[in-house]
Amino acid sequence: MSSESVPQSHPSIVDGWFREISPQWPGQAMTLKVNRILHHEKSLFQDVLVFESETYGNVLVLDGAIQVTERDEFSYQEMITHLPMNSHPNPERVLVIGGGDGGVIREALKYDTVKKVTLCDIDEAVIRVSKQFLPGLSKCYDDPRVEVFIGDGFKFLPEHENEYDVIVTDSSDPVGPAAALFEAPYFTLLRNALREGGHMSTQGESIWLHLPLIKELRETTKKLFPVAEYATSTIPTYPSGSMGFLVCSKEPTRQMNKPIRDVPDCKYYNKDVHTAAFVLPEFGRAMVEDGKNILPVFGGVRPGANGQTSGKKVLLLGSGLVAQPAAKYIVEHGHELTIGCRTLKTAQDLAHGLENATAISVDVSSPEALRAAVKGHDVVVSLVPYTHHRAVMEAALAEGAHVVTTSYINPQMRELDQKFKDAGLVCFNEIGLDPGVDHLYAVKIIDEIHKAGGKVKSFYSYCGGLTEPAASDNALGYKFSWSPVGVLMALNNTGRFLKDGEPAVIGGGKDLMQFAKPYYFTPAYNLVAYPNRDSTVFREFYGIPECENLIRGTMRYGGFCEVVMGWADLGLLNDEQNELVAKGAAPITWLELTAKQLGVPADKEKVSQGILNLPSVPKDQSKVILQKYASLGMLSDEPVAQAGTLMRALSALLETKCQFEPGEVDLVLLQHTFEVIRADGREETVVASLEEYGDRHGGPSAMARLVGVPCGLAVQLLLEGKLNKPGVHAPYDEPTAKLFRDRLESEEGVKMVEKVF
Repeated sequence: MSSESVPQSHPSIVDGWFREISPQWPGQAMTLKVNRILHHEKSLFQDVLVFESETYGNVLVLDGAIQVTERDEFSYQEMITHLPMNSHPNPERVLVIGGGDGGVIREALKYDTVKKVTLCDIDEAVIRVSKQFLPGLSKCYDDPRVEVFIGDGFKFLPEHENEYDVIVTDSSDPVGPAAALFEAPYFTLLRNALREGGHMSTQGESIWLHLPLIKELRETTKKLFPVAEYATSTIPTYPSGSMGFLVCSKEPTRQMNKPIRDVPDCKYYNKDVHTAAFVLPEFGRAMVEDGKNILPVFGGVRPGANGQTSGKKVLLLGSGLVAQPAAKYIVEHGHELTIGCRTLKTAQDLAHGLENATAISVDVSSPEALRAAVKGHDVVVSLVPYTHHRAVMEAALAEGAHVVTTSYINPQMRELDQKFKDAGLVCFNEIGLDPGVDHLYAVKIIDEIHKAGGKVKSFYSYCGGLTEPAASDNALGYKFSWSPVGVLMALNNTGRFLKDGEPAVIGGGKDLMQFAKPYYFTPAYNLVAYPNRDSTVFREFYGIPECENLIRGTMRYGGFCEVVMGWADLGLLNDEQNELVAKGAAPITWLELTAKQLGVPADKEKVSQGILNLPSVPKDQSKVILQKYASLGMLSDEPVAQAGTLMRALSALLETKCQFEPGEVDLVLLQHTFEVIRADGREETVVASLEEYGDRHGGPSAMARLVGVPCGLAVQLLLEGKLNKPGVHAPYDEPTAKLFRDRLESEEGVKMVEKVF
């Protein structure tokens, strides 16, 4: 990269300091002073940054996380390599998965027994950039014993069974697709690729941050390898200054803590360090060996503790999925928080453990109760159903409070725009995920295209709140952490979009599902996508009158739409009152209800045949749909909930059949695709993507975090005076969007990764 093209800024660098912020190590961050940025690119797989630091030499950063610094890299590279290799009697063939910087290869080549070292890394950019900026690690590529394979380790390993003496997995942290590198199927592939008596090692996270994960890794590998041990090391620039390694052997008699030979030219590793690495501090040993957590329990010290607050008061109304991350963000920024729910118990549960949080009971259907609750607060956060937003806004106007919602601005809300302007108050909306984060990056990219003299020919934006693939094992391929009613209601929404410059309409229900098309995000996911609501208005909202094709829609896993089409045929998406499921009606089973909707006797064989003949279900999938309905209990004697409508009865069934199990997490996918005509006539495609998994260690779901945190940030920006334009607004302009992006990227690690094709 020429000096003229070296970038001058990066979202992770603020005021000359690189900040490594991640939900993988919440509440703490590593910072390094930056002399200059040397290189930045967005590869096919990740954000790649290299900068020259003031005290740690050149630093390689992938997706915001430090991978290598010239000052301390030897600690990690030596330990992850020599722990498995120097306990093996004759390591000849070595495989490195990941590790494109070359550090592990360099260490493996120190053994005169080694005949070949194979590197398998999915991202060529890491190798290329390391050769340019990290020569101390990458000069090993010149050795004739080294061969390089660019590709996916999951595809490489099955083709090389019984081939290696030692395999080292130098992976990133266990989030997103990399999470698969910490699970049993991957370790099984490693075992099969090892020769008899072979060894493997993989990075094992930090005992200060990830003890439950480490315990799980040890238990998983002990089922696959006769020897599976855990060791630790220190390295200043990794989270909490420590890094662990999982080291395994196929030979039952092998002692992994016993080094066999001296290894030359090491700066950290020696025989004594090798042996000592397997001696864990007591809190680590207690968890890994005994499954006991003996770490201290404490409340923590954070802004707002001990009565020291900003003096600002915030009222949060609602107790849904996103309320907890929003509430946590608000109190951790030093504000007094009142949480108002329909029942006091619900509000108390939400307030539990939050400093300076008070619980109250509020009936949002009562104007008097709303106004009494709002009185004395600076900002009201409305997370109640959207039908109540106008009432909340009117109460806020009466009491002189700003308002924040995550909902789309509806006509009833927009009618109050002038009143908010006259009162000098702000009602800020559409600041969750979708809508919210999607706006922040759409307006950024559009602004950049227009400023460069280009035009947006097409804009496609799809978001999916999904179940992680490993947990998508039910009939829907979908699970709920809240009431399914909202998802079912959205399926009835008409889809409006632009096609070739003209408005197009797709009806809700089965028409919408039949319109769904396969959607490519990455090869890891089998997705379909369909329009959501009215996309046509965003040509005006985003300022892209030239746009000919515009769809904002929803992603689901393949197979979802066929199940829904059958429900539509059965009338189960009908939300009108139905006497069959009315309160106090005669009890009815799901077999009987399904039979009535089909118009056949309540006989399992006849009901099954009726499902096979549903008109909207593709004939080649009808038997699969029948099996899926049976697995949901729709052909069983289970009682149908007296929920008033067929849709809500179905929702009650799904709430019991499609819940997350312990250890399972959700997944959020968000992607923008722009077809662009540049000023010189060139056509390009700009793609921006976000992929986030929920917290496996007791934290929030991905959806809750990505909706709740931007909502909390809107409160913060209002109280700082940064959002100060009176009226009813959403983040459709670039200056406002940039306010949010800068904070979300630097402080919360939330960002969409952009690529140009």
